[in-house]
Amino acid sequence: MHELSIALSIIELALEEAGKANARAITQVDVEIGTLAGVETEALLFAWDSVTQGTLARSAPLKIHSVEAMANCFQCGKTFPVDHFFSQCPHCGSFRYDITRGRELRIKSLLVE
Repeated sequence: MHELSIALSIIELALEEAGKANARAITQVDVEIGTLAGVETEALLFAWDSVTQGTLARSAPLKIHSVEAMANCFQCGKTFPVDHFFSQCPHCGSFRYDITRGRELRIKSLLVE
């Protein structure tokens, strides 16, 4: 379950930034997760509840914003959504493309008081 290590990394970064701001509490953490990032959101939310206990983020929700995967076809140059790494270009049928988004996993924002 690598979601636990992801949750730990998120809370470490959030606590570091909250410390820089001299915050008393973290009230919300927003993350962007691509549909091809390989992260199980339910497992991440479960892990979040565990790693925030006893921290400045103990009551902070983790808001997950899903980022749809998109690709740019090398053959026809069109951009299209992809569901998995072995998708086919719906315009020309090619399997040669560059995934331009959908693999990200990043902290989008952090609310503190």
